[in-house]
Amino acid sequence: MTQTGNRKNFALIGASGYIAPRHMKAIKDTDNQLLAALDPFDSVGILDSYFPDADFFVEPERFDRHLDKKRRNGGNKIDYVSICSPNYLHDAHIRMALRNEANAICEKPIVLNPWNIDALKEIERESGKRIYNILQLRLHQSIIDLKKQVDEGPADKIYDIDLTYITSRGHWYFVSWKGDSQKSGGVATNIGVHFFDMLTYIFGKCNKSLVHKLDKNTNAGYLELEKARVRWFLSVDSNNLPESAVVKGQRTYRSIQMEGQEIEFSGGFTDLHTLVYKDILDGKGFGLEDARTSIEIVHEIRKAEVHALTGDYHPLLKSKSLV
Repeated sequence: MTQTGNRKNFALIGASGYIAPRHMKAIKDTDNQLLAALDPFDSVGILDSYFPDADFFVEPERFDRHLDKKRRNGGNKIDYVSICSPNYLHDAHIRMALRNEANAICEKPIVLNPWNIDALKEIERESGKRIYNILQLRLHQSIIDLKKQVDEGPADKIYDIDLTYITSRGHWYFVSWKGDSQKSGGVATNIGVHFFDMLTYIFGKCNKSLVHKLDKNTNAGYLELEKARVRWFLSVDSNNLPESAVVKGQRTYRSIQMEGQEIEFSGGFTDLHTLVYKDILDGKGFGLEDARTSIEIVHEIRKAEVHALTGDYHPLLKSKSLV
């Protein structure tokens, strides 16, 4: 995975976070260089494994000044800013990137509200720079194959989908920004937005959305897409793990079933960020409009009225503890 031509200069916001090393690896794997990084927390020794010479900042004001100085320096300006910061800061950090004449590569959710996309599109037009979203599941081979299967299948076929994702989190989660729905967008946004993007990418736009459970631990509901009926269940509560996972000592359970058959994509995630970066550097990549549908879905979920368990709902909601 080598990017041909001149090496690009990158800066990174959110260097101490869980996802940041995947961005560092992608920058390195595409033969580019990270010149500067920002994080209010200074536990960023991971930089030594990838870019030990990168300048590091804990104050955004000094980081912004540094980007501005490099921009004015001409040949050493930052070409891309990779954004791995908390969800509610994505909008501001994208604006910082474009203000410094750099393209932005942002983790999902790209923003928390659909109208933020409209504002960023205007800034994108004004700056002449691009805003990209990490929608890496679209590049997973199993998802590519599934989309091809659906696209080439009967035009009037409506598929039945069950999405279940339980990723156990401890008490720390609810003390951190991730447990604050004003900052993370809540469970559906924080751990589910990439699944909603993947499902609408394959099965088309959302025509109907019902929410059956909506609390700080667990969100569940029902979507009608153009070519699928989706029962979904997302949780950070280990008490919701199925017995099969508990017996194996697993704290995460992920399942997507189509017509009762498991869609296998448990592996193949290691280099997806690198593939996204290569796609962007090759002049493609996923932009603001690609992200819009999933942002609209999770925003609607966040504001939704909770419906009684009638009609079609996720099987896990039949548990007495979840009713």
